[in-house]
Amino acid sequence: MSSTISNSASPRILVAEDETLIRMDLVEMLIEAGYDVVAQASNGEEAIALAKEFTPDLAILDVKMPVLDGISAAETIISIAPVLMLTAFSQKELVDRARDAGVMAYVVKPFSINDLVPAMEIAMSRHKQMTSLASEVADLHERLETRKLIDRAKGILMAALNLSEPEAFSWIQRAAMDRRLSMKEVALAVISPSAVPER
Repeated sequence: MSSTISNSASPRILVAEDETLIRMDLVEMLIEAGYDVVAQASNGEEAIALAKEFTPDLAILDVKMPVLDGISAAETIISIAPVLMLTAFSQKELVDRARDAGVMAYVVKPFSINDLVPAMEIAMSRHKQMTSLASEVADLHERLETRKLIDRAKGILMAALNLSEPEAFSWIQRAAMDRRLSMKEVALAVISPSAVPER
């Protein structure tokens, strides 16, 4: 299970920076501030591979890196962990690209740990909110689909068996319990008998 800032365990950080001295300074800064630096990369491709291997709580990427730049790497890493960008430039075009890639925050160089920590916390917190919102939306979509199927099945049962709406609903509920199926599966079987595999 990955830890976040609210847990007692330190957040696990991936750092990707091609300039060795800056990377070493950054890693030292993070460790002193109580973070757990689990991986270090010197280019975007390496950062992606390490993110997949270590699934960090946050990836800190430099924008300008060889092989694959930080923003391009962020497009892949964002599905694994929140991304914070480091940049020597605050050009609008770069900021827009980073935002479109799903980057949660960015810090302009030179920076201190006092600049970094709030941005890191914001990135992790926003990522957590977005992940939870995405799963909520998926859950609502699933519930809506199920409701539509049950309504269609009720209509079929009401017509075929001359039942009232509550009776049709009870019929679906009982069938689900008797056959150890979900109500969605029973509704699908009513609508299209060949759609549900035998259990």
